[in-house]
Amino acid sequence: MSHKRIPKRKAAIAAGSVVALGAAALVLPNAMASQTDTTDAAPRTFKSAEVPDVAAQLASRLGEAFAGSYYDADKQQIIINVVGDDSNVVNEIRKAGAVPNEVDNSTAELKAAARTLRTDATIPGTAWSVDPRTNEIRVTADRTVTGAKWNRLTSTVKSLGSDVATVKKSAGTFKTFVEGGDAIFGGGARCSLGFNVTAGDGSPAFLTAGHCGVAAAEWSDAQDGAPIATVDQATFPGAGDFALVKYDDPNTQAASTVDVGNGQTVEITQAAEAAVGQQVFRMGSTTGLKDGSVTGLDATVNYPEGTVTGLIQTDVCAEPGDSGGSLFTQEGGAIGLTSGGSGDCTSGGETFFQPVTTALEAVGATLGAGAGDAGAGAGDQAGEEGQAGEEGQAGEEGQAGAGEEGQAGAGEEAPGGAEDQQAGGAGETADPSAPADDGADDGSGLTGTGH
Repeated sequence: MSHKRIPKRKAAIAAGSVVALGAAALVLPNAMASQTDTTDAAPRTFKSAEVPDVAAQLASRLGEAFAGSYYDADKQQIIINVVGDDSNVVNEIRKAGAVPNEVDNSTAELKAAARTLRTDATIPGTAWSVDPRTNEIRVTADRTVTGAKWNRLTSTVKSLGSDVATVKKSAGTFKTFVEGGDAIFGGGARCSLGFNVTAGDGSPAFLTAGHCGVAAAEWSDAQDGAPIATVDQATFPGAGDFALVKYDDPNTQAASTVDVGNGQTVEITQAAEAAVGQQVFRMGSTTGLKDGSVTGLDATVNYPEGTVTGLIQTDVCAEPGDSGGSLFTQEGGAIGLTSGGSGDCTSGGETFFQPVTTALEAVGATLGAGAGDAGAGAGDQAGEEGQAGEEGQAGEEGQAGAGEEGQAGAGEEAPGGAEDQQAGGAGETADPSAPADDGADDGSGLTGTGH
């Protein structure tokens, strides 16, 4: 983690460059096709970063007919779910260059189902989110959900009706990934730095997981080293999993990059919203650089410490020590902070992330080294997209308690996770040249974002 002096041995990689590191690779997509208007029947091609804005605009126009959206990465198309076969609705979608997809379940119906799950099946070791690709609520239960708890969960899912929700078992245990981008140490725990930010008072700081922030007040960049930063705010469990940690030295230079190992960094240019179907990359001090895709939004996870809502669900793997590490896109968008999940990077599993935009807005910080630096803070981005009416894609809110392990205070270091394993913290970067949701609070956990 850089502070005060920035090592010159690392070469900053501008957003959009190519980084190839073992199991995961950052590769530029093909140049985006022409964005000029086409005929009503011809879909446009989009970058994944464009999905939230386009979906938000359509959600506000389509009203109750809008039932979520997702990104088809292979075709580079935005798919808009709609209820009914209103030709005006279909034409509106096609005019925007998106692809209409008729579905059975409306946003209101999925929200009602989510409320039922929260009321009748709040069981530690479970999680759920809406999958817009299947137009269903996807419920996951870890290996601790057995016997009467499993029967309760499956009977609740069945009561929702056919084609409303599906349930599957996870081989792992839902847990927070405390211990191992860059490793940070505090109170016997090891976590990962997420992104460097500027706090509301102008002081240098960084974001990490909230369960790390409640585990220790002071954090170091070396095991058993002197503290270099102090927790200013932390939220966990509850409405998120994020912490703002301020550097003790006000002269700290906190570059807006992610260290992806091998002396390479990726410049982070803005805070960005996630879109179901988009490719994302995760960096953590235990497992390094990994990639995958977003599978759900506004997910609820039941950790043993309590329920956490409003998370991003992905199929990217993670392990203890990766908590707080950065989730980002190849274009340099800061997406999330590693929260927890099940499985590991051998068997796979689900991993959940705190949205960066929400965290920035909550703590009053700005991404990067200053207000004019690397893009807007959460308040700017989230507010813009959240204004679109309700989107049925986010995962509902629900419980909390999954996995038994991985609490914030767990200090064991995962195998291979030494502090010198540079991983996704934005803080340990390189070159000086590298620089809201309107959903109704109805208890469903499905907010009205237009993602």
